[in-house]
Amino acid sequence: MAIAADDDILQDFLVEAGELLEQLDEQLVELESRPDDPELLNAIFRAFHTVKGGAGFLGLEPMVELCHRTEDVFNVLRQGERRVDAELMDTVLKALDGVNEMFARVKAGEEPQPADPALLEALVALAQPAGGGDGAGETPAGAPAGAGQESAAAPGAQGASEQAPPREQGAAKDEGKGGDSDEITDEEFEALLDELQGRKAGTARAPAPQEPSAQPAAADPPQAAAAGPEKVGGDEITEEEFERLLDALHGPGRAPGTGGAQPEAAAAQATAAAEAAAAVRAPTPEKRREQPPEAAPPPEGGGSGRGGDRDERAAGSAGRGGSGSAPPSESTVRVDTRRLDEIMNLVGELVLVRNRLATLRSSIGDEAVSQAVANLDLVTSDLQAAVMKTRMQPIRKVFGRFPRVVRDLARSLNKEVVLELRGEETDLDKNLVEALADPLVHLVRNAVDHGIEPPDEREAKGKPRAGTVVLAAAQEGDHILITITDDGRGMDPEALKRKAIEKGLIDEAAAARMDDHEAFNLIFAPGFSTKSEISDISGRGVGMDVVKNRIAQLNGTVEIDSRLGQGSEVRIKLPLTLAILPTLMVIVGGRRFAMPLSNVAEIFQMDTTRTNTVDGQLVVRMRGKAVPLYYLHHWLAPDADTSEADRNGQVVMAHVGNQRVGFVVDQVLGQEEVVIKPLGTLLHGLAGFAGATITGDGRIALILDVPSLLRAYASRH
Repeated sequence: MAIAADDDILQDFLVEAGELLEQLDEQLVELESRPDDPELLNAIFRAFHTVKGGAGFLGLEPMVELCHRTEDVFNVLRQGERRVDAELMDTVLKALDGVNEMFARVKAGEEPQPADPALLEALVALAQPAGGGDGAGETPAGAPAGAGQESAAAPGAQGASEQAPPREQGAAKDEGKGGDSDEITDEEFEALLDELQGRKAGTARAPAPQEPSAQPAAADPPQAAAAGPEKVGGDEITEEEFERLLDALHGPGRAPGTGGAQPEAAAAQATAAAEAAAAVRAPTPEKRREQPPEAAPPPEGGGSGRGGDRDERAAGSAGRGGSGSAPPSESTVRVDTRRLDEIMNLVGELVLVRNRLATLRSSIGDEAVSQAVANLDLVTSDLQAAVMKTRMQPIRKVFGRFPRVVRDLARSLNKEVVLELRGEETDLDKNLVEALADPLVHLVRNAVDHGIEPPDEREAKGKPRAGTVVLAAAQEGDHILITITDDGRGMDPEALKRKAIEKGLIDEAAAARMDDHEAFNLIFAPGFSTKSEISDISGRGVGMDVVKNRIAQLNGTVEIDSRLGQGSEVRIKLPLTLAILPTLMVIVGGRRFAMPLSNVAEIFQMDTTRTNTVDGQLVVRMRGKAVPLYYLHHWLAPDADTSEADRNGQVVMAHVGNQRVGFVVDQVLGQEEVVIKPLGTLLHGLAGFAGATITGDGRIALILDVPSLLRAYASRH
């Protein structure tokens, strides 16, 4: 059955749950290094509880069940009745993977599939105290799969509070007390939930006597609670139970915040009421929350995670002008990324107009016009920078997934690996953030699999048993530099050359001419791998080739350096954004073309005395090395005369992946920021072109895709 994707409530759930699940991936890996951190345990518990509550509201029962079972495990951990170990973490991480799979199906508009029964059984077993004794958060192992999914947490209590009839007698007594609110505070609700959870744990094992008739709401709290045991046939509490517990908490017929009983007395009354009503052991004093006399703001980080009900209660209390202080206004707002893209396109059009006016300014010669154009130029630049910042996201969004990747990979390889993340706050265009995920996964996996040695081997070399992988990001001008460094075994350039010769990628003569840097770059060749056996992790020779091609598509470069026995470093350099592209304007055959500035290394005057032909390929000598040289006339203007380019042409030296090539052009005009416009239907997919743009003088220039240009034409000439 399909899910209505346009439902506003569903969209809110997808946003909130998506953020929580991303955080859980990091928090669970962090928990292994800090197993006794109560704040971290509570944060994980709250996250699963919040996702469960939202899923329950939408009727996503498989997700509710899996989150509930995982939540039970962390309830036991919070109470100190079990300790975190590797086996427990493996099971919990599998549960998180299951929740993520269900979340992906819901996001795609499909119903989630039930979780693996074996996984649910494993979670139920882990939810028992390690010593096998009774625990406050114990879930009976023999309970049916659907039982106990909603304890007296948000959904149950919320439903009871919404359905409960107004307390007419109590309302009549309190009539005339202005400003009173019928809402309970977060802390009061927490204490109430603690009591109800304790009642549920006890009544699951107690017989279910007959429920007596409900007592009046204005009755004495202890007497009302002690009138008789409650019905325990289900997980939901009745309306009468909820009313009596509220009376016990605030006094008969009183509303929260009306200056009734003192906090300690209210908590004691609530405890007594719960004990008498459910006939179970009350929670220990240290687990009971102390009630403040005034409504307090929710704890930092969203409180206990019972998001749906608590948010609604807080909003309702604020709307009724309750005694608590008004919540601060929100400083953020969610905006559809398509709207940001539209704004960015409009700013791009403004940039084109600015470039056009800047070109016309010199021909007009009017001082006032020149000043106005200069001011427009300044404002447009500021607007462009501001809009680009709205598209920026911290690279932490990508880095956050790698603690889990490294942890799982290290366990499967029986290695000890420590991952260090640096520069997580570095901002990058959202499109680049999304596109970087797969290349970085390949590089990090490669560092752990190929670079880091097994613990015994490291110890024999005098290294720490645990290897270190550092994933760092930093901004350098208008580019971002990402490095992946390991302190592993490093690479042997001679071994790489021998492997490349074995695979037929190079011959012995080419290997003899290679320096170490060129030898390291052999790992980016298609089909190259130093692994003798193929596994599910490596050995197929496709990972690094994918990295190189993907980074080239993003107008970036990738380099590698290594020292044998000390480790390796991979450096990725990318532009901060792909929306507005800095280019080098050139003329070829009388036509104007834009070459991405990120590909350009240097420019020099054409000198035919420095050119030679080697194996049928024209090359130019550059600092003692032969660099392939191509006349762009042959590809872009076949009918043009190249004699002028031979005499007065210029050579643009460009990076293409890890290769340097030279392009002969008629003239270099200079740098210009352009906005990429897609090619029309007839030209769409044309090899060698990334799009088109409008230049400052109003003409149209094609934007070159240098890697695609080489692949399409270099082999023909």
